[in-house]
Amino acid sequence: MSTSRADRPRIAITSGEPAGVGPELCVQLAAGGIADCDFVVLGDRELLASRAAAIGLPCTAAVEHYALRAPARAGILDSKNSPYVIELLEAALAGLAAGRFDAMVTAPVHKGVIADTGLAFTGHTEYLAERTGCARPVMLLVAGTLRVALVTTHLPLRRVPDALSQPEIEAVIGVLHDDLIKKFGIAAPRIAVLGLNPHAGEGGHLGSEDDGIIAPAIAAARAPDTAFVPRELARCDAVLAMYHDQGLPTLKHAGFGHAVNVTLGLPVLRTSVDHGTALDLAGTGRADVGSLAAAVALAVDLVRRRDL
Repeated sequence: MSTSRADRPRIAITSGEPAGVGPELCVQLAAGGIADCDFVVLGDRELLASRAAAIGLPCTAAVEHYALRAPARAGILDSKNSPYVIELLEAALAGLAAGRFDAMVTAPVHKGVIADTGLAFTGHTEYLAERTGCARPVMLLVAGTLRVALVTTHLPLRRVPDALSQPEIEAVIGVLHDDLIKKFGIAAPRIAVLGLNPHAGEGGHLGSEDDGIIAPAIAAARAPDTAFVPRELARCDAVLAMYHDQGLPTLKHAGFGHAVNVTLGLPVLRTSVDHGTALDLAGTGRADVGSLAAAVALAVDLVRRRDL
């Protein structure tokens, strides 16, 4: 049961992969302060204090302590700590279910080191969907007024065409449409849909998926080489891309450093940074807190819209 405090929403931030930049980003966020919410960092208290000392900042974050399974070194992955990373996600979900938190924000995790433990983990989106019973999660990336959703997420490129179907695309459009209304307050969402192949298949000469799968699922498919021009973007509230690297380069260019990942379709509110663990930056103090700050700000905005 939600006990949302719309005036000061309470946000859970999972600090993510302990060898990555997540812990120090949480430290930076707390040091900078966020005026319109209360946030709690889920993670190892000693790790956060150690990373704060390494980057020359005080550790002022409110911390809900979960112990590392093994000592963590900045930039050095250790699969022994993968259960700890999963524990943080479970703790956030439990807090949401109990009404202690209004939304969760996730710092980056490393999919590979988690998979090394034998857990079939392909990303936050899929994991949170499974744990909350969500049949159709949709990844939405947000940078200001630019919103890009994905039909497929963490798939090898060679598997994307086989993963597309008319019912799948229709279902994703449905989730995107509904959550643009419910979560973003857009009364009549306008969605531009990208084709899969160059020039939307060129009438079948460059692939059959656009005419055979995508076009039947929408009123008109838009080609990837024209949908992102400013004139077209001004006419739509979101762009739906067929695969991960079709939609994200433009969004990251437009919103570098402050883009946010939102999981649509979940029964809980979840936002995230739009970058990875950045192992090479961990412990240096050079990691940019902009995306995490934007993720928290968007989570606060979504809580308030939900509670109107």
